[in-house]
Amino acid sequence: MKILDEIPLWFALALALSLGLAPFSPEPHVVEKLRMLVAGQLVRPLDIFDLALHGLPWLLLAARLGRLFGRRRGRGGRTEE
Repeated sequence: MKILDEIPLWFALALALSLGLAPFSPEPHVVEKLRMLVAGQLVRPLDIFDLALHGLPWLLLAARLGRLFGRRRGRGGRTEE
């Protein structure tokens, strides 16, 4: 998980807000694809790819924040002796 710790938080946030929400109008792609997933309509390979493309930055940001806050609480990573 060292590579995840090396990603700057601002970069993960910028990816989530730009690629994760693009296109911004009329609604973000990731929202549309999540609605399709819940409705059971996410069947075309292009739609699945879109969900992965626009969802990955959000997963990266969540993992980065989880590592950051987990380490502050003493749970994320090894302790050095």
